[in-house]
Amino acid sequence: MTQDERDHFESSANDDVFETHMHEVRLFPPPAAFSAQARLKSMEEYDRLYVRSIENPEEFWGDAAEELEWFKPWERVLDESAPHARWFTGGKLNLAHNCLDRHARGPRRDKTALIWEGEPCAEDGSAEVRRLTYDELLKQVQRFANVLKSLGVKKGDRVAVYMGMSPELAIAVLACARVGAVHLVIFGGFGPQAIGERVRDGDCGVVVTQDRSYWKGTKVGLKQMLDEALEKCPDVRSVVVYQREPGCPVAMKAGRDLWWHEGMAAASAECPPEWMDAEDPLFILYTSGTTGKPKGLVHTTGGYAVQTYLSTKYVFDIREEDVYWCTADIGWVTGHSYVLYGPLQNGATVLLYEGSPVWPEKDRYWRIVDDHKVTVFYTAPTAIRAFIRWGTEWVQAHDLSSLRLLGTVGEPINPEAWVWYHRHIGQGRRPIVDTWWQSETGSIMIAPIPGVIATKPGSATRPFFGVVPEIVSQEGDPLGPNQGGLLIIKRPWPSMARTIWKNAELYDKTYFPKGPGAYVTGDGARCDEDGYYWLLGRLDDVINVNGHRLGTVEIESALVGHPGVAEAAVVGRPDELKGQAVAAFVTLKESVAPRLELKEELRQWVSKEIGPMARPDDMRFVQHLPKTRSGKIMRRLLRELATTGTVKGDTTALEDYSVLELLREGGE
Repeated sequence: MTQDERDHFESSANDDVFETHMHEVRLFPPPAAFSAQARLKSMEEYDRLYVRSIENPEEFWGDAAEELEWFKPWERVLDESAPHARWFTGGKLNLAHNCLDRHARGPRRDKTALIWEGEPCAEDGSAEVRRLTYDELLKQVQRFANVLKSLGVKKGDRVAVYMGMSPELAIAVLACARVGAVHLVIFGGFGPQAIGERVRDGDCGVVVTQDRSYWKGTKVGLKQMLDEALEKCPDVRSVVVYQREPGCPVAMKAGRDLWWHEGMAAASAECPPEWMDAEDPLFILYTSGTTGKPKGLVHTTGGYAVQTYLSTKYVFDIREEDVYWCTADIGWVTGHSYVLYGPLQNGATVLLYEGSPVWPEKDRYWRIVDDHKVTVFYTAPTAIRAFIRWGTEWVQAHDLSSLRLLGTVGEPINPEAWVWYHRHIGQGRRPIVDTWWQSETGSIMIAPIPGVIATKPGSATRPFFGVVPEIVSQEGDPLGPNQGGLLIIKRPWPSMARTIWKNAELYDKTYFPKGPGAYVTGDGARCDEDGYYWLLGRLDDVINVNGHRLGTVEIESALVGHPGVAEAAVVGRPDELKGQAVAAFVTLKESVAPRLELKEELRQWVSKEIGPMARPDDMRFVQHLPKTRSGKIMRRLLRELATTGTVKGDTTALEDYSVLELLREGGE
């Protein structure tokens, strides 16, 4: 927890961290046709596997690990004798080998591993498309692994990767894993300050980048921003530059910079994988953080490999013929786990898209689904709410019949957005897997198994195998059904982050404040009478109104339940009488005009849905909410704006800086 989260947790006068007032009764059983073909077909199967994973975790995870290839078997599946758990101790493997080699030397040799589509479109609507088979991808990864070796990169070195969503980004990441280098992917939307902070903190000697990428039709000069960042990174000795746009003028620093294509041309296509201990670091991923400098979460190799493999297999019910598309950027943990490592370990065909969902029109995602016959589609609730705002005509223009499974990730999805997704994208017959997990957890922790678990709109439903969640009070006492409290995880799981880079003390203080044992998520949640989990938002998103501790997610869900609202973000601001007042930022559907009467109507709507204590004091209609390019609403900026009228905090993750100016001006 951050200090703000601990303050909230420790200062509550009530047993509950949250009051909960909304209860969803709609239930959507798995479609019979889907269940008949699914990997798991019944609740009896799920219950049997779940109980086994809890009562005998070493046997369960050992069997799962046997589905991957190990150079040397582990001595012990789970070792809890250290301050924190270690998994598959003594075992040796390589994650790039498990993603590529074992497929390329078998029947998947000529199967498409990656489909990539660039953002720019020709006049006829066509876009640049590239395909790489498992054999072709393996050869490219081996070549770039040798490029890294030629630059002096060895096992344990940190390599920063700052690129757009190109196949070369995937190749660079997998090449790092192949040679045992710790990759440190920096989101391609970050600017020089954020880049420099991460490169310096990671002690990176080599950086991989590209000349430019595309976003909303604009050319983004990545190399130019990197050069500015590296002015304060004297320890960087080599920069490899992928040429996304041949002929694009790029400043190359003599003695430091190397063209990707020149290095690849001189490199061998044979590079044996490094034998990695299961507990050797695989990557460092920096959280954007609410205050202060970002934290570098360290994920290791063996446990992460096993759990991302197994969760992809069961949560997405992966099949041989699937075309799988997770819309996340590889710069975020979702991209690490469910664009690259999880799907490729399962031998899936993975789709990558370079750009924005609104370029050149608001149907770009649905055009891609139609063109490439996507079968599994995994995206963020904020994207879904944007689709709602734009209207169904963009969806109806395309054939989405190839889809068989939908997913959501990033933050809780409000029930009405879930139902819209189910009705208009799922056509009422495709399961939705609403997944909860974190950068720290490494892989999915709570989600429905699609052929088995009936879903409730807005609930992440049941825990994944091996995961033991609990809702507790401020004193750490278990809470009963539908009591809102703090979500903790009581038992270790394989893919958990092991530490914070250079700051083990902060890791322990933040995630294990009472010592080794229960992991403190920092999220509020409740568990209903059916054992379904409902996420209520970050602990520092609690609003304390006249002693009522309200989760922002419920107020936002109530607002989005109004037929005129597309999206809402709610924050608290100081109030002398109430303690905190509720400030709501609302985007309306494109067919709805903002008007003063509608503000009062929405206030009354929330009062009716939740109660008078949740009635917003401030109501702003805005055209856009501040978001990261991964789709998360930056509520921290809204809280700062509602409180002070200005934004002075870190905005490096913001997708569109013009949104802040519109918000300052009133947004209407």
